[in-house]
Amino acid sequence: MLGSMLRRRWERHKQPVNNMRKKEELRLKRHKRIKMRMLGTQEKPRLVVHRSLKNISAQVIDDTVGKVLFSLSTKDKAVKQKFVKGGDLKSAVLFGEIFAQTAKEKGFSKVIFDRAGYLYHGRVKTFAEALRKGGLEF
Repeated sequence: MLGSMLRRRWERHKQPVNNMRKKEELRLKRHKRIKMRMLGTQEKPRLVVHRSLKNISAQVIDDTVGKVLFSLSTKDKAVKQKFVKGGDLKSAVLFGEIFAQTAKEKGFSKVIFDRAGYLYHGRVKTFAEALRKGGLEF
């Protein structure tokens, strides 16, 4: 009796708690909740930012059609040459300026900024400020 109880307790103790998976699930919940309130159109599409530990990517989406109109990432060859590391604040500023410039060239001047459940802090905030500095309105 005591041995089986200790064995069950040990089995529960061995299972690791995966906090990163839980954080990602909570972020996706927040993103779903935020996305219900915003709708990107052809005139004013939704700009979604995604960040990982090493890179940042952004997409301009028209939700009425359900189509990605324009996307760019720090993994792209043309962008990757501009900086060494894609996951820090300096690269977020450079990437924001490059993204704003190419988005304006493609004809997007007004967008709805979707932070995708991430806190408006750090790289997401500097990316948004660089977009504003580059001429995008949101």
